[in-house]
Amino acid sequence: MKKTAAILLLIATTIACNKKNDLPQQNNTQNTKEMENTKTEKTALIIIDIQNDYFPGGTMELVDAEKAALKAKELLSYFRANKMPVIHIQHIALQEGATFFLPATKGAEINKIVSPLADEKVITKNYPNSFRDTKLLEYLQENKITNLVFAGMMTDVCIDATVRASMDNGFKNILISDAVATRDRELNGETVSAKQINTAYLAGLNALDGLYAKVESSNEFLLAKK
Repeated sequence: MKKTAAILLLIATTIACNKKNDLPQQNNTQNTKEMENTKTEKTALIIIDIQNDYFPGGTMELVDAEKAALKAKELLSYFRANKMPVIHIQHIALQEGATFFLPATKGAEINKIVSPLADEKVITKNYPNSFRDTKLLEYLQENKITNLVFAGMMTDVCIDATVRASMDNGFKNILISDAVATRDRELNGETVSAKQINTAYLAGLNALDGLYAKVESSNEFLLAKK
């Protein structure tokens, strides 16, 4: 009996030790998977509607459009230099009564400051939300892109609509504060400046610890990459 009890005690001790030794291995496996997931995150630049009609001489001129476009160009240069994906969004207005971005017009063309290269993806949209009735979501998923950096126009229309939809679709977003533009608006007889609109919309998207997007300047974004 004593011999049997000793054998049973030895077996129990061996099993307990093996289980204990397995724990670090399981933790290491989990940590490795987390590191692999981090490494596989893929970031793309999305440039929205930087088109001729928003520039001087266009039919819907924005405030400081060229200034914002040049900041977008800095981002574009970084992504190209690092062989990271770039997606250009081009709006074509099909609704009745549209006055800008009309089909087959010079105003609807992407501005030369951020003109796409032959191998860069261009997606055409007809609504403020770049995901609506387009192949954008499908393209991002097919290319395993998880993080998005946004620049473009107009802050309070297509940028806002697209960034919010992007978050709803599960993407991590960064919005570049000085690479967006809009125009003065009028409400109830009062003029709201483009600067006020930019500030308000960027603050809203950045609210709740960047719920919809982390808002950064172009310098902040690019310096963090060095």
